[in-house]
Amino acid sequence: MTRVQVTAGGRIHFGFQNLSLARERLYGGLGISLREPRFRIEAAPADELRCDDPDASEYAARALDLLDRPGIALTIHERLPAHVGLGSGTRLALATLAAVARAYDHEPRVRERAPQLGRGGRSGVGCATFETGGFVADAGHRAERFTTQPPAAGEWEVPEPIARHTLADSWRFVLVVPSITPGRSDDHEDRSIERVVEHADPSIADDIARIVAQQLLPAVAEDDWHAFGGAITAVSRLNGAWYADEQGGVYRPPLGDLIDVLERSPAVAGAGQSSWGPAVYGLTDDERAQTAREAAQDALSAAGVDGDVVICEPDNEGARIETME
Repeated sequence: MTRVQVTAGGRIHFGFQNLSLARERLYGGLGISLREPRFRIEAAPADELRCDDPDASEYAARALDLLDRPGIALTIHERLPAHVGLGSGTRLALATLAAVARAYDHEPRVRERAPQLGRGGRSGVGCATFETGGFVADAGHRAERFTTQPPAAGEWEVPEPIARHTLADSWRFVLVVPSITPGRSDDHEDRSIERVVEHADPSIADDIARIVAQQLLPAVAEDDWHAFGGAITAVSRLNGAWYADEQGGVYRPPLGDLIDVLERSPAVAGAGQSSWGPAVYGLTDDERAQTAREAAQDALSAAGVDGDVVICEPDNEGARIETME
């Protein structure tokens, strides 16, 4: 019997390139892939669906239906924390799909099938980083296609990457996940995005476009971590201006306090909030990682909240799918 193991790290989402219907392209995600924290899922063919995780079971059932297979025995050995801004929903969906497909010796075709799993509707970062890792900027959607009322589930194509770069081996991301209420997801997230898109200032998109073209892309191409950090900080703050009414400020409170402390550390080149949070990231490198960790712990103390601090390596490979006979 063929057993398959799929390992997929989380992702950091820096923000979107545009949220205004006044511009031709809507959304256009920017983000990177991490080695850890991660999902590690094992699967083997079975006569029925056997899985003790309700979310994975739902995705496995959809995958079995797409592939016309009878069942799967699915076990999650490691998991990403849910709804903290690390892309756990898309990672779980795609890892489950890949595990089910490869267990039956099928190609996963995750980009093609992600919409049938309800994933990849707005941002293509989750799918692209699952496929290839690294830094990704995606094309977004034509604004007349994705309005405040997006197409029905499954009636879209995942946005294609327009830029992909390998991240330097020496780069590290200090990840801070405070112990507060999880970020928005599902219908709650959809309603918030709809309200943001209705009122988004298009001039913010123009500022982001300049930063992406003149700072962000050159910095990642040249392995300039200081310049890259400054660029992602600027993109994060500009995205926060769009979301301010929805989340109570440029950053969701008290994440702004964490980010301010991180930014003051000489070991951190840039910082921001991933998706709806509460995960906060800072860019550092291997030589400064311990100092960055201490700055992150100081940030939690200054904000008066508990939480976890992890130093993460970037992932430049994408999900790893291994067959174990």
